[in-house]
Amino acid sequence: MNSKKVVIAGAGTMGASLAQVYALAGWDTILYNRSESGLQRAQSLIELNQRTLVDEGIVSAEESGAMYTRIQMSTDKGNFTDAALVVENIVENLDAKRAFWAEISPTVPAEALLATNTSGLHITEIAEAVTLPERFMGQHWLNPPHLLPLCEIIAGEKTSEEAIRKMRKLVTGLNKQPVVVKDINGFIINRIQFAVLREALYIVDSGAATFEDVDTVLKAGMGLRYAALGPFGVADFGGLDTFEHINSYLNADLCDAKEGSARLKAMVEAGKLGVKSGEGFYDYSGEKAQKAIRDRDRLYIELAKVLYFRK
Repeated sequence: MNSKKVVIAGAGTMGASLAQVYALAGWDTILYNRSESGLQRAQSLIELNQRTLVDEGIVSAEESGAMYTRIQMSTDKGNFTDAALVVENIVENLDAKRAFWAEISPTVPAEALLATNTSGLHITEIAEAVTLPERFMGQHWLNPPHLLPLCEIIAGEKTSEEAIRKMRKLVTGLNKQPVVVKDINGFIINRIQFAVLREALYIVDSGAATFEDVDTVLKAGMGLRYAALGPFGVADFGGLDTFEHINSYLNADLCDAKEGSARLKAMVEAGKLGVKSGEGFYDYSGEKAQKAIRDRDRLYIELAKVLYFRK
């Protein structure tokens, strides 16, 4: 087994970005995909991402050049046989992931770590198809992982504590910030994200504020505080007595709906899917979508420089 070899399976947006993450951190990285065309698209995406990182001063031209020497593109399944780590990024479908691991996990060294990159599928259910499931876990990365530091490590029912310990250390070595969570619905980030979205929609639907004003509250206030401290840190600085007092009367007035938002469902049924369809909560028609994407990426990069890529 090559102790510094990782195979990234699936060369989509996440797989290409993760290949950069591992290669920049010194791993011998194989980006595996079933089709050559998928690898060609991944190569173009990596080149685009690297130009941006170099232009923005996040990595040097020398660091980027060294990264390229550590990435190989391949359609050969033989690459799994001596890997120390396999990170699967194929389609978000339980049956597809089970089929992949049923085929691949028996061919990987017994001491290798195995991870599926998923935003919501249960690790324990995927692990039913995995040989030696005690070494198998989830990695939930946020898009794009070459810019965003968070990695949720999800422990399935059969994942060993030793495997989790090794993965936490491994992800820290990528210059990323790992957290560990049990195999609960939504893990950590999506549970919090959808709790916020539920209340945000409730505020708008009640006529109390507009979409724009709710977003401004997050961007200009709450988001900055949470980025610096997180909710528990914010509460500590605000005073737990103050927060307990607010907690005693505000919770009863918060949205506690158990069904999904009727507004959100109606928008999806009407084809209003956000940036990709040209309309969502905001208008992205014509050239507005590309501008929105450019503006988002610029903000991500500027925030990442301040909060994360500090030298």
